[in-house]
Amino acid sequence: MADITGRKKYAARKRRHRRVRKRVSGTAARPRMNIFRSNTNTFVQVIDDVAGRTLVSCSTIDKELTPDLADKSKVEAAKLVGQTVAARAKAAGIETVVFDRGGFKYTGRVAAVAQGAREAGLQL
Repeated sequence: MADITGRKKYAARKRRHRRVRKRVSGTAARPRMNIFRSNTNTFVQVIDDVAGRTLVSCSTIDKELTPDLADKSKVEAAKLVGQTVAARAKAAGIETVVFDRGGFKYTGRVAAVAQGAREAGLQL
């Protein structure tokens, strides 16, 4: 039974994400900041949908972040990922992004990524 429930939850999240993606699109001037969270990790990409390119990315499995994440919870790690992706985006000349929560609820790790990015100076 758990397998069926898992598939239903996944399908519902994909439906929500498709519904959001109808309206949210990234351009070169204002790219889309996409979040994916698995059970253990958090992944963030800043994407230019017009060109079809990922401009900046960061995750909890980045080699430069793993020493900092050793004693942190998943929410604290997600906030650090948000700060790091914002710093990388600013280094690439990106000041504002469109936030795409990927069909996930805006709470916990998703909200922590957004908060970390805002604290680092990125406008969402």
